[in-house]
Amino acid sequence: MIGVIKVEYLFGRLVISKAGHDKNKIYVIIDCDNEYVYLSDGNVRKLDNLKKKRKKHVQPINYLSEELINKNKSSKIIDEDVKRAIKLFVNR
Repeated sequence: MIGVIKVEYLFGRLVISKAGHDKNKIYVIIDCDNEYVYLSDGNVRKLDNLKKKRKKHVQPINYLSEELINKNKSSKIIDEDVKRAIKLFVNR
């Protein structure tokens, strides 16, 4: 029997775009609702202009940015924090 894995779209999780002109681009989830995720890369899509994308058009990566999560609890995150989280993932 094949089990179904439920994907959690949490703040700080990295995703890869599966569709659109930004295909294969890495983003960080900033917010989500039932159908959409709101993404930032800290560069083109900054925190004040989030990318709205359907959940079916992104592939979650098994990587949560603990640094972003901890910083969000204590203070407001900035675009440089998002860029750093993506850079740390890519260079690991």
